[in-house]
Amino acid sequence: MTGFASRVEQISISGIRKVFEAAGEDAINLGLGQPDFQAPDHVHEAATEAILAGKADGYTSNKGTQELREAIATAYDRESTLDVDPGDIVATAGASEALHIALEAHVDPGEEVIFPDPGFVSYEALTHLASGTPKPVGLREDLTMDPEAVEAAITEDTAAFVVNSPANPTGAVQSEADQREFARIADEHDVVCLSDEVYEHIVFEGEHRSPAEFANTDSVVVVSGCSKSYAMTGWRLGWVTGATDRIERMLRVHQYAQACASAPAQFAAEAALTGPQDRREEMAAVFEDRRDLILDGFEDLGLHCPTPHGAFYAMPSVPEGFVEEAIERGVVLVPGDAFGSRGAGTVRVSYAASNEDLKAALEIMDDALAAVR
Repeated sequence: MTGFASRVEQISISGIRKVFEAAGEDAINLGLGQPDFQAPDHVHEAATEAILAGKADGYTSNKGTQELREAIATAYDRESTLDVDPGDIVATAGASEALHIALEAHVDPGEEVIFPDPGFVSYEALTHLASGTPKPVGLREDLTMDPEAVEAAITEDTAAFVVNSPANPTGAVQSEADQREFARIADEHDVVCLSDEVYEHIVFEGEHRSPAEFANTDSVVVVSGCSKSYAMTGWRLGWVTGATDRIERMLRVHQYAQACASAPAQFAAEAALTGPQDRREEMAAVFEDRRDLILDGFEDLGLHCPTPHGAFYAMPSVPEGFVEEAIERGVVLVPGDAFGSRGAGTVRVSYAASNEDLKAALEIMDDALAAVR
């Protein structure tokens, strides 16, 4: 009897999903990275109009509609120093697929992929699925990734390294100086810098900068999407952009795995990017207020937590047994070691929840701490 592929045997169900699926119906869920907002009305209206007009019934171009790719390129021109050609964009089924096709297109069996530890759960799993070798690197005390650590980890077998800013699970934001260094490292070592920028518009202090702004070669591939900034996680619409030859290789993977991103979602994303941006800015302000609320709560509980400067996650240090006690009492949290071995002794808290839920969760966490201290 045929067995199972070793690359699949090396991965398991995400620790995030395990906790989520095990949660009770009445639990306060601080475990899932999903904004507790609806997408803007004009996004819903654009998708509805496209569906009713029959525009969303057929395949689009493998890369996505021309209008969507032009909207993505225009957004980069409006909000960054990146000059992106619409022809060098592939619309994908969420940023998750964009990460997948980027690694599939650039990693040969056994080649190394460097990524942050703790870091987003997909990086290690997608490296295995590409038959690559995961190479996690630890973070600084402020939970940012150190360019020196990345450069020290590079060998002749390194294919790529991942930069995630703002970061999941830490909320850390890399400085401009760091991003310049990541670009230099990719250029000088001839390895791909895969920049995961899906939280790029949720920044509280400083500003988001991409290593692609500073690269002198075609060494940086950028992934982003609408899920977090526009509260469109369920629409599954992301994208990847990079040099023409890299996009062509990623398109080969995408066209066989996916054919094209969902057509209704493409019309919705076009509207999100070209329409009013006030909802996006309001959401970021709300998340900043919640960040401050949860940090004050951690201080009152005696928990050390580096200040997150973006996204909607915090990662405090917690005593052994705390996560289990909190879940037992009805607060869903994700243990830090779900994001890598160096996450042990921490917990990821998503503050994409109402102030009322956050306050109630902090009270329950207080009880959980009393039970394990």
